[in-house]
Amino acid sequence: MIETGRSGRLWLLSGPAGSYALHVPERDELLHLHWGRRIALRDAEALAADPLPAERPYASALDGHEEYPVEGGPRSARPALSVRSGGARGAEWCFEESETAAGQAGDELRLHFHDSLHHLDLTLHYRLRPGCDVIERWTTATHVPGGHRDPPELLRADAATWTPPYRDRWRMSQLHGRWGAESRLVRAPLTPGERVIGSRRGHTGHQHLPWFALDAGDAGEEHGEVWTGALAWSGSWRITVAGLPDGRVQVTGGAGHDDAGPVTLDPGASYTSPVFAGLWTDGGFGAASRAWHAYQLAHVVPGARRPRPVRYDSRDAAGFAAGERRQRELARRAAAMGVELFVLDDAGPGDRLTGRAAVGDVTPDPDRFPNGLKPLADEVHALGMRLGVRVAPETVDPDGDLHRAHPDWVKGHNGPHGTGYGHRLVLDLARTDVRDHLAEQLDALLHSAPVDHVTWDFDGCSGGPGSAGERCPEQSWSGHVEGLYELVDRLRAAHPGVAFESCSGGGGRVDLGILARTEQVSTSDNTDPLDRLRIQHGFSQLHPAAVMATWVADSPGRMLNHRRSSLRFRFVSAMAGVLGIGGDLLDRSAEERAEAASWVALYKTVRPVVQLGDLYRLRPPGGDGLSAVQYVHGPDTVVLAWLPAQDFGDPVPPLRLRGLEREASYRDVTTGVVQRGAVLAERGLRTTLAGDLDAAVFHLRRL
Repeated sequence: MIETGRSGRLWLLSGPAGSYALHVPERDELLHLHWGRRIALRDAEALAADPLPAERPYASALDGHEEYPVEGGPRSARPALSVRSGGARGAEWCFEESETAAGQAGDELRLHFHDSLHHLDLTLHYRLRPGCDVIERWTTATHVPGGHRDPPELLRADAATWTPPYRDRWRMSQLHGRWGAESRLVRAPLTPGERVIGSRRGHTGHQHLPWFALDAGDAGEEHGEVWTGALAWSGSWRITVAGLPDGRVQVTGGAGHDDAGPVTLDPGASYTSPVFAGLWTDGGFGAASRAWHAYQLAHVVPGARRPRPVRYDSRDAAGFAAGERRQRELARRAAAMGVELFVLDDAGPGDRLTGRAAVGDVTPDPDRFPNGLKPLADEVHALGMRLGVRVAPETVDPDGDLHRAHPDWVKGHNGPHGTGYGHRLVLDLARTDVRDHLAEQLDALLHSAPVDHVTWDFDGCSGGPGSAGERCPEQSWSGHVEGLYELVDRLRAAHPGVAFESCSGGGGRVDLGILARTEQVSTSDNTDPLDRLRIQHGFSQLHPAAVMATWVADSPGRMLNHRRSSLRFRFVSAMAGVLGIGGDLLDRSAEERAEAASWVALYKTVRPVVQLGDLYRLRPPGGDGLSAVQYVHGPDTVVLAWLPAQDFGDPVPPLRLRGLEREASYRDVTTGVVQRGAVLAERGLRTTLAGDLDAAVFHLRRL
């Protein structure tokens, strides 16, 4: 709901539990009023009547109070908008009008401003989705024709600035990491100054997820106020959390990092930022996660309510050079285990184990698949499974046919240290001819056989210098991401029955922007079940289980720490998301395959609860202690519990469940034991876990 004050210059946006208020006083500054618990319009008007703090030496009264700080004037806070033209820099904007619109996507508020110095129109967008407290914000800047200056250059045009209320102290949560150890949650006091997170790599990156959370240092998993935000952008990005001198905090974020621009706007041209969404909750970090999950399942992720199939990926078993015969054998083994999606990895020509010849080519290798993919696809479908393929269309090999034919299609310079990763060079998806070529190749692949799933792999980095001769080389990196979105959107429209997954060296491209176009994302290349508990814990702070690809791989793992673990522990770890199976099925014993089939069958019974249920993180992973998560969906509750190690004599604590009806009774689906909801909440669920690397699944149903 969006309400407008009597002056026509005050607005209140309210969801089920929270409100957001802002207003424009007579001097045309846009001031922030409130972000937190739901208030009435008269409360917002009372806040607007309060004057700004008195001016202080060497400080501006606007700092920490502006809704969208611009560069220029007395301000000293980090600007969200920085513009220059004709040697002039800064902004002289005035408020023109507001408009509200209601539609299926939700209620939207648009605030229109004009900057006479640079002949720039600026629109700030706010959108509330139905039944949701998430506020989506973005910015549009347009060069108005008729000015006498040079075209304005947007040095920075962030999506939004978020301003929580004053608190005595602040604590910041963020998700950091590296390849193989993504999404590690860390919380630390916020000190005066600026804390910057982001990516310079041209994609979202393994090092940080574009998400932040702030609390007053006293919030817990299920109590306390939390202010949090997430950026919907799959390229380089930056979020700055600033602790201001007066104790206030502002968070500014958008596309691009150090040299995001300049974005030069010719007359009539516009720039639209990505969405920077924000959420307030008073139910702690758990309630914030559940609200983010519900928002994504309802308004972001395509086909979110459809169950994600159990998949098998043939990479570890077949390598990149395996032909059709071996793939057929693997498919038969996978189908016997209850697998629903067989992902062919990789069908391209050459030997991709070296990262070279097949990169950038999505045509099946005629030596390994002489009749194309259709015979294999037909057999996979006859076995009751769907067929998926992994492609890497954004990168090429320097020695490959495509690069030799079109060296100008590659981003950056073409020397021995050209832009890319390893032996790969990155195609410039900002170019229409590149996108048309890839669309033609991928369309032909998807028409050549009944393919049901595409894993879109980007094993590269594109955050280097721009290509020679570009007017504004920095813009090409944003253009690459926009081109990626356009290409995937085009393919989805042409092939509506095909599901897409995003992968980038594991979890290198995970954000709300790519999730608006893909059913799921790769979380990490690290498949070790114990390592994955921490990765999945951090991932769950923002994203739901229905988009988190998880894996049961061989033990010991081949890539990283070579830890040995039981099939039980590997499966229960992977059940926390979209279950995937890897490894060489032809090398597994009949007993091991039969045990795996029983775990797959169990996962299918709990899948709707895990993928669509409300998540409660009962005990976080860390050290050797018990950790567990709980999912509640309708009458069903599922608990996944893991015990990494147990010292002699140490008891394993019961798990106090959440989200249950205290007066109801719950039956264990496996054992038939009935327990009261209040008992499960107060005394807790006894797990019987013991020893090292033990794990269990509990499925309860309300009577």
